[in-house]
Amino acid sequence: RSGGAGDPLDEPARAVPDEPTPEDLAAWMAAAMGEARSALEHGDVPVGAVVVLDGRIVAARHNERELTGDPTGHAEVLALRDAAATRDGWRLSDATLVVTLEPCPMCAGAALASRVGRVVFAAPDLTGGALGSSYHLGSDPRLGYEFDVRSGPAAEESAELIRAFFEDRRR
Repeated sequence: RSGGAGDPLDEPARAVPDEPTPEDLAAWMAAAMGEARSALEHGDVPVGAVVVLDGRIVAARHNERELTGDPTGHAEVLALRDAAATRDGWRLSDATLVVTLEPCPMCAGAALASRVGRVVFAAPDLTGGALGSSYHLGSDPRLGYEFDVRSGPAAEESAELIRAFFEDRRR
């Protein structure tokens, strides 16, 4: 069955943006790390995310749950919303989401819902990560869409930033 032009059933089950260079990945992750550090200014968990389209960053956000009181104010969700607003539609199959921490189930679900083409994360989240550590929503064929997931640069830097944040909160 086909519902016509733009119908989700006509979409490929997996899309992959152009392969980034290591230099591009490093630059994009550096921008995401800058966003993560910005989250510290208002007491949020230091996670940052950028969305890349056609080789350039079109959205950059950090966690804002404490700042806004919005439980969905995660960096990934905010960045995906901003990126979709730059398009004629919500599908981001040619986009790469670069994030400093492996996305949680909500954020992995947002990546899935936006049909993002690739997610690159720095540090794994061994307790709540939903793209490989605890779950893998990006490659579950039952969900009808799969996207490329990989670890990227700055894993140690991101993990240390998060560790220091929570250590400071416990004092």
